[in-house]
Amino acid sequence: MLNTGDILETIHMIQDENLDIRTITMGISLLDCADADITRSCAKVHAKICRLAEHLVRVGDDIGREYGIPIINKRVAVTPIAMLAAASGGDPVLYARALERAALDVGVNFIGGYSALVQKGFAAGDEALIRSIPEALAVTDHVCASVNIGSTKAGINMDAVGLMGQIVRACAERTADNNCIGAAKLVVFCNAPEDNPFMAGAFHGAGEPDCVVNVGVSGPGVVAAALQKIPQANLTEIADTIKKTAFKITRIGQLVAYQAAERLGVPFGIVDLSLAPTPAVGDSVAYILEEMGLEQCGAHGTTAALALLNDAVKKGGVMASSHVGGLSGAFIPVSEDAGMIAAARSGALSIEKLEAMTAVCSVGLDMVVIPGDTPAAVISAILADEAAIGMINSKTTAIRLIPAIGKGVGEELSFGGLLGAGPVMPLNDRSPEKFIQRGGRIPAPIHSLKN
Repeated sequence: MLNTGDILETIHMIQDENLDIRTITMGISLLDCADADITRSCAKVHAKICRLAEHLVRVGDDIGREYGIPIINKRVAVTPIAMLAAASGGDPVLYARALERAALDVGVNFIGGYSALVQKGFAAGDEALIRSIPEALAVTDHVCASVNIGSTKAGINMDAVGLMGQIVRACAERTADNNCIGAAKLVVFCNAPEDNPFMAGAFHGAGEPDCVVNVGVSGPGVVAAALQKIPQANLTEIADTIKKTAFKITRIGQLVAYQAAERLGVPFGIVDLSLAPTPAVGDSVAYILEEMGLEQCGAHGTTAALALLNDAVKKGGVMASSHVGGLSGAFIPVSEDAGMIAAARSGALSIEKLEAMTAVCSVGLDMVVIPGDTPAAVISAILADEAAIGMINSKTTAIRLIPAIGKGVGEELSFGGLLGAGPVMPLNDRSPEKFIQRGGRIPAPIHSLKN
C-alpha cells in the first residue's frame, strides 16, 4: 500500500536535494560483429547498436516524465573493442568512428567500450587499440575508452602501466585546445567490473548477456540533507541513517531499471548504487563527510569518514535491489564534486590524501587535474600506486588523470557540465622513471590463491 509520507519524501528528495537517476546504460555484446574485414565489422557494429538502442533515449525520457524522476544520461556500453580488432586487424580508429556514428544516430550521451583488458599481457589487437586511443578520443565526442592494467588474480602488467602513462599524456596533448578533454574520457582500471554503467569506464564484459540494461543511481545531496537533521548523532546513528537513505535511493533505481528493461524488451542487469556527485552546490560527497564533523574534506579523519559512508551505502543499497553490481559505493571525482573542488582549491585536499581515500571507496583518483608538464613516467607511477591499492584490497580502482597542457599548479581546467572544473594539483617531483622502465609484472598477492 502506498504511503503518502513516502511519496512526499521522494518528491522532496527530487526537487530540493538533487536526487536523480544518473544513467540508464544499455550493454551490448559485439562478439557477433567480429569479421576479418574491418569495414564489414564496423558496419555490423553500427547496425547492431542502432537496432538494439533505437528506443533507449525515448524510453528513458518517458519513464522520467511518468514518474517525475530526473534521468540525466542514457548511454551504451559495448564489448571491449580490442576483441574485435584482434579478428579484423586494420586501424582500430575505424571502430571509434563507427561507435560515434551509432551514438549520434541513437542519441545517447556517451558510448563506452573502446577498451582493452591487459592485466596479464597483450593479446592480439590490444596494443594497437591502446596506441590508437589518443586519436580515437580526439576525433570523436561521445566515445569513451578504458584499459584494465591489473587484477587481484593476475597482478599488475607494468609494461601496460608504462605505456598508459604515455597514452594519458598523449590524450591530453591531442585535445589541448579543448581543455584536454581526451584524458577525461579515458579510465585506467585495476579489477575492472564487467557491468559498470558509469562513464568513462563502462564496457560490456564477455560474461554478460547479449543485451542488458544497467542503471546507476545518485543522491549525495539526499544523504547530506538526512545528516543535517541529526546534528548531535553519534557515528553509529549516522551509519544507520545513511543505510536507510541509501535504501530509499536504490529502490527508485530498481523501479526505473525494471521499467526500462520491460519497455526495451531486454533483461534487467544491475543497479549500481554509487553516490555520484555533481558540481551543483549541495550534490557533493565531500559535503556528506563534512556533515559528519570534518571542517573540510581532506582533514585528518576524512578516510575514516569515507569508509563509514561507503560501507553504509552498500549495506543499505544491497537490500533494496534484486541485483547490485558495477562499482556501488561513493565516488570522489575531484572536478565533479563541488565540495572536493573547494577542498582542492584551498589546499585542504592533496593527491596523497586522495590516494588514501581510494583505499576505502568505490573508485580511485578520479578527474584529478595535474600539471601539464608532468612526465609520462610520473603518470605511470600514479597508475601503478592506484592499481596496487586495488590489487591488494581485492577492489576496483579507476584512475582518470588530466594533464592540463600549458597550465601549472594553482591554475584551473574547466570542462563544463557534469565534468565540472578542477584546480591543477601539485605532485611529488621525485622521479620514478627507472622503476617504471623495468617493466615486467608485479605478481598477484598470495590471497589471490583462493581456488
